[in-house]
Amino acid sequence: MNTPLIAAIEAGGTKFNCALGTPDGELEITERIATTTPEQTLREVVAFFEYAEKQHGTISAFGVGSFGPLDLHVKSKTYRFITTTPKPGWQNTDLLGPLRKHFDVPFGFDTDVNSAALGEHTWGAGRNCDPLIYITIGTGIGGGVLIDGKPLHGALHPEIGHLYIPQVISNAPQPDGICPFHGSCIEGLISGPAITNRWGAPAESFPPEHECWGEFATLLALGLVNLTLTLSPQRIILGGGVMHQAHLFPMIREEVQRLLNGYVYLHELADGIGQFIVPPGLGDRAGILGALALGIEALNEVRQN
Repeated sequence: MNTPLIAAIEAGGTKFNCALGTPDGELEITERIATTTPEQTLREVVAFFEYAEKQHGTISAFGVGSFGPLDLHVKSKTYRFITTTPKPGWQNTDLLGPLRKHFDVPFGFDTDVNSAALGEHTWGAGRNCDPLIYITIGTGIGGGVLIDGKPLHGALHPEIGHLYIPQVISNAPQPDGICPFHGSCIEGLISGPAITNRWGAPAESFPPEHECWGEFATLLALGLVNLTLTLSPQRIILGGGVMHQAHLFPMIREEVQRLLNGYVYLHELADGIGQFIVPPGLGDRAGILGALALGIEALNEVRQN
């Protein structure tokens, strides 16, 4: 029996990462497509996968992990739509519609961070961890949650980047947050663009000893403590461009322990804190491999029914 080919799409605000892979997590071919208008971007995505089919064989399923917010309710009229995103021109976009017109196969669909969490749970740093939280900190901030190995959905889906947290006294030249919806939520305060706006330069330009990082660690730790006390995860994975700076992990772990102040005693929060808050095991491939995992799950569901 031939190995099925799974199409994977990590749909981001600046680029769409596209790949063709197999159920063992191997990627056969990849492509990066700039996020421009919905029409142009999706046209290029369709063209890539049509070419991939000609070169490698028939696609058996698609997995799509996308920036949001998304409508994930299957019975909704706007299921598979990007809804109230701040990304200009992408509000109320039917993301899967153009793909389904060209490819009559099962589709798995979720947020980019839920799918990244699924990728890490399947192949990376989240294996055997339940519940699992994955947070990406880059151009924006998003968070995915797995419970019983499944992405958490509800009235919407987790929007961890827009958690409100207590205000701290800031020495930033521009202390106010930049989120167009909430001002000083986590994304508005410590995303990559927020750091640039509030501190006057890109995050990567500041040395490890710069005071912005102490504030960053405190603000993020406030959110992580709330998530820890609410969801009781076995592991929190922190990815994204800002977290490429490895000096942040010890600072964040120490601040989480300080804020918890011994209230919750678990091995994971004491001696095991280094294994409780960790970088992605899959690195920057968590998102695209998570999309692959969504496609694999969609194919398996069809085969079981």
